Amino acid sequence: MIYFDVAYLLKLLAGIVAFGVLGPVLGCLLAGAERVIAAKMEGRVGPPLLQPYYDVKKLFQKEKASINTSERAYIVFGLVLAFLAGGIFFGGGNLLLCIFVISLSALMVILAAYSSRSPYSEAGAAREILQVMSYEPMVLFYAVVLAIFAMGNGASVTGSMDVRTFLSFDSPAITTCWIAFIGLVYVLTIKLRKSPFDLSSSHHAHQELVSGMTTEMSGRTLALLEITHWLETVLFLGWVALFFVSSNPVSIVIAIVVALAVWFLEIVIDANAARVKWQLMLFSAWSVAFVCGVANLFVLLVL
Repeated sequence: MIYFDVAYLLKLLAGIVAFGVLGPVLGCLLAGAERVIAAKMEGRVGPPLLQPYYDVKKLFQKEKASINTSERAYIVFGLVLAFLAGGIFFGGGNLLLCIFVISLSALMVILAAYSSRSPYSEAGAAREILQVMSYEPMVLFYAVVLAIFAMGNGASVTGSMDVRTFLSFDSPAITTCWIAFIGLVYVLTIKLRKSPFDLSSSHHAHQELVSGMTTEMSGRTLALLEITHWLETVLFLGWVALFFVSSNPVSIVIAIVVALAVWFLEIVIDANAARVKWQLMLFSAWSVAFVCGVANLFVLLVL
């Protein structure tokens, strides 16, 4: 007989609905605040806070145009998976499942870029694959380290990967998992496609004439992709915040403050770093994953 935890499923469903409503709003505000902060750093007036919303609204109003029918289907599927991944995480679900779902969402975007058959889009898709290859090892180390921390604090093997489990611990994971935290912050620059690791697509006008894997995307397709990026930003900052939550309600405030501090750090890096070659990105990300991941596992399992 198959047993379903009804309460758990309801919480998960509530998380998906809440993220579906609040995720795009928070992501849009973060994207707008990023443009404002970057403009202030560069001595420019900059756009208004809601400029990302205005951009997406305008894209939805454009004439329906697409290279082929599969391109938009891939983007829509990627957006749905991003909603699902965020709902799993903020609904207290399985962290590893959340990572797999958001990785599948990234794969959908890559397939959409390849489906256009444009040399620029295909080059951007190939670079996106390299970016995925770069950050995935550290992301998996992140999940394993947190699972071992949870089991060390009395969680069951099956419950060690549940996000809600970390809200019941007396001390946050950062106390013994700070090495993995450093590694995650490093690869977060790659996941958010910030300089110096924005190889697959360009959001700075001075970097290149075409926009990598989004070159052939326009109108509603590009709008849906932008919303997907908003959701990814909120989700990844949630991953950062997970290091700092515990049974103490104050820890949630601390987690949000730290997540916003990391987000600000990413903006500073993006505004001051020049793009590097993919070889350096891949080598540095794997080096950080090996050093931080293995070192933190050694601390948890041996010391």
